[in-house]
Amino acid sequence: MTRIPLLPDRPRPLVFAHRGCSSLAPENTMVAFRLARDLGAPGLELDVHVCATGELVVAHDDTLNGRDIGELTLAEIRRIDVGSGERPPLLEDVLEEFCPGIYIDIELKSRKIRNDPLPGPVAETLRSFGDRTKNAVTVSSFNPFCLAAFKRLCPQCSAAIIWSADSEVPFILRYGLGRFLASCDYVKPVYTQVSPRSYRRIACGEGRPLVPWVLDDPVTARRMLDMGCEGIITNRPQDMGIERLDYFEKSLLKSLKSAR
Repeated sequence: MTRIPLLPDRPRPLVFAHRGCSSLAPENTMVAFRLARDLGAPGLELDVHVCATGELVVAHDDTLNGRDIGELTLAEIRRIDVGSGERPPLLEDVLEEFCPGIYIDIELKSRKIRNDPLPGPVAETLRSFGDRTKNAVTVSSFNPFCLAAFKRLCPQCSAAIIWSADSEVPFILRYGLGRFLASCDYVKPVYTQVSPRSYRRIACGEGRPLVPWVLDDPVTARRMLDMGCEGIITNRPQDMGIERLDYFEKSLLKSLKSAR
């Protein structure tokens, strides 16, 4: 099976700021994303839902102010304070400000098995940005059905299944079996479920790169990268000094080679 490469022109290791710099600012807000960029993070990770009026809202939980996001209109969402006076942004707001300079992992938040309203608007939004999202956006989800539906609409975009052994994750999906249902290109396991053996089986045997989450300890992050993982997802990009150094060093080397 042909897999879509994960951000092939971006220097390794990939470093995604989880929900922005969520350790220092309200998660999934523009201030968190800007702070991550200012700290040198080359990538962002965020979560999207579709609201009642069809817009793609950046938020982690299914609810805002105790109400399901799918039942809220955009006007209602614009009035919700998610911390420090910040309002939930729309996906298009984030793409407009950060692409293509910063690469972005869009996590599709959905619990539906069929007739999912989320994949279509995400695919259409990416198409509307044209080349700006090429080699700047990847998509992921815990839900293999949602991810498979997105890949049918946007097969050129790399996609990953996410998993962990958390009790909220259906048992059959807690150890990565969703990657076969979604035919994904790479995987995002929780870092505690990554071992040399699982790395060899998935990365070497299946040809699916690994990007584990959420790594906030630089020593553990380095161990994952030394194992061969393509990158990491972290709440604390401000602590990932080695990864940021690698990023800028490789960017400089690439520029020097291009100039020859």
